[in-house]
Amino acid sequence: MNYARRCVACGSLFHPLSHVPNQRYCSAPNCQRERRRRWQRQHMRADEDYRENQHRAQASWRARHPDYWRQYRATHPAYRERNAVLQRERNARQRSLMVANMDASQIAPPLASGVYILRRMSEVRIAKMNACIVHLTVLSPPGGSPAPDCKEMM
Repeated sequence: MNYARRCVACGSLFHPLSHVPNQRYCSAPNCQRERRRRWQRQHMRADEDYRENQHRAQASWRARHPDYWRQYRATHPAYRERNAVLQRERNARQRSLMVANMDASQIAPPLASGVYILRRMSEVRIAKMNACIVHLTVLSPPGGSPAPDCKEMM
């Protein structure tokens, strides 16, 4: 017997096809589009081969249509304006974040002048392999700022 089920996408009742016993989506075009979209999203996350194939196919399409986005933006001013607004918001958010530069790294407690062993992070598990002994001399006091005439600070 064919019992009615509720569509996962739209929530309406439908009768599944007899040859598709686990049917979860009704036959409405929007629901089928949603089914395919969810299937693709799941495979993009879980299947490396599928993801690489999609990447190659998109790169190939972009190579065959190099002016597509330029033409699209030229003929769709609302899209162009929305994108500009969103980019300004992203730029403002990025400016509010702490930007890494030569003074941004806060080491607690600050390093003191002295002799240290220097190794690559990938080699930390191997004791004393390819290690260098270095002497560090701290030029500015902890928490202090460099001299005001430093060219990089201007």
